[in-house]
Amino acid sequence: MGRVRDPVIEPRAGLTSFRRYTWWSLTGTTAFFLVYVVGAWLLDPDVPVVARIPSAVALTVTVVASVVLLSRRLARVPVDSAGTWPGRLPTAWLLAGGVSAAVLGGIVLAVRNYGLWSLGPATMVSIAATFLPNRQRLVLIAGAAVAAGALGGTVALASGDGLVYAVAFPAGMVAFVAWVTLGMLWAWDLAERLNEARRLSAELAVADERLRFAADLHDIQGHHLQVIALKSELAERLVERDPARAAAEMKEVQRLAADALGETRAVVQGYRRTTLDDEIANATRVLASAGIDAQMNVEPPAVAGADDLPPAGRHLLGLVMREATTNVLRHSSAQRADVRYGVTDGRAHLQVSNDGAADPPGVTTGTGLRALAERLETAGGELTWTHGHGRFEVSAWLPVGAAREVQG
Repeated sequence: MGRVRDPVIEPRAGLTSFRRYTWWSLTGTTAFFLVYVVGAWLLDPDVPVVARIPSAVALTVTVVASVVLLSRRLARVPVDSAGTWPGRLPTAWLLAGGVSAAVLGGIVLAVRNYGLWSLGPATMVSIAATFLPNRQRLVLIAGAAVAAGALGGTVALASGDGLVYAVAFPAGMVAFVAWVTLGMLWAWDLAERLNEARRLSAELAVADERLRFAADLHDIQGHHLQVIALKSELAERLVERDPARAAAEMKEVQRLAADALGETRAVVQGYRRTTLDDEIANATRVLASAGIDAQMNVEPPAVAGADDLPPAGRHLLGLVMREATTNVLRHSSAQRADVRYGVTDGRAHLQVSNDGAADPPGVTTGTGLRALAERLETAGGELTWTHGHGRFEVSAWLPVGAAREVQG
């Protein structure tokens, strides 16, 4: 019941540690104050024995219910900014915790301990409020504060005790506990919503690139297919009365089809066969859209013409840039990414690092880093990556004059 689970947070999101910190801080503080403060009262020799046993039982149920309810609350986030709780409320635990807290508070108040009796009820009211929309939450807390003050004041008047303390302290206890509990949960909800917005932003950047490719393909195919359709209709009308011209038109259709195929291949090749310059520019846009501060440092060559890296080499380094950018988006919670490119002693060097690598990125075959390392090695270069102290760094070296075409 007290074990924190992480069912809704992907490890790469970087919020698992924050959630664990929030869980331990909130549940630990709640359980500590209930057990320590009320437990110390239970051990007081002046407390009647008849009050100790039911108080101990009520305290145990209140603590268990508090931990379970806070765990349930942290496992899910309200569906909107108004705080609407998704799914069914944990009614059984809310009822058990509410009844036990009321019993505990009633027993303590019966012995006229005005500074302690409201702690259990204030805790359960605050926890129950976290499951309610914002407006109902404020109504519940305000009503509980007024009720606590009124109840304490009534007992004080009947007993002839000090009225101001008996009214003000219980009401202040409800407000203070609610402020601490709701404040910590508000920080958690905000962090989770920001993470979801960041993920959606990265997905939208990918979707935008796909739409761009689709638009380019539509422009080429639409034009050629329209002309092919018109010339085919013309050839059909001429096939009987002017066979020679019909044949000429069909040859033109054949040429247009070949042109359309060639241009389509060029678009696809341009989309898939990228260059380093394009990928650096694209990485700046995509990382910025994901909320990551991308610092690009492209060093000019010391000698004019020294950066004459062949197209095949720029293609390979472009693939490295694309894979490194993907790793930053998928496998880290980076706030900053640094990209450096330059040519030194006849070797092109590309370095990509980020500061949010919680775990080493998964490296597989295909278009992953291991496959790219093999391709760079075939071209006479080298690809390495390191992970440590929350940073992940990819470094690629490629001789300017020795880069060779590698298919794929």
